[in-house]
Amino acid sequence: MRAKKRNYKREYEKFQSSEKSKKDRAKRNGLRRLFTRLGKVRKGDGKHVHHEGNKTQVMPASKNLGMPEKSRLKGSKRK
Repeated sequence: MRAKKRNYKREYEKFQSSEKSKKDRAKRNGLRRLFTRLGKVRKGDGKHVHHEGNKTQVMPASKNLGMPEKSRLKGSKRK
């Protein structure tokens, strides 16, 4: 079975262009810039700024991407 092509324009119109999404993205980008100024991260260093609620921390990208999402955990009702 072939994977369905993503409609990026529709995704942007539906989710990414909402005011809440724009504010959240601006906040994440600002925190990344702050950590860059503080010298905790820099471009190409393989680190991510992990955001969970109001807490942020710098961690290796492999650890951050390896964390299980709540929607993928067994017993989740989310799809």
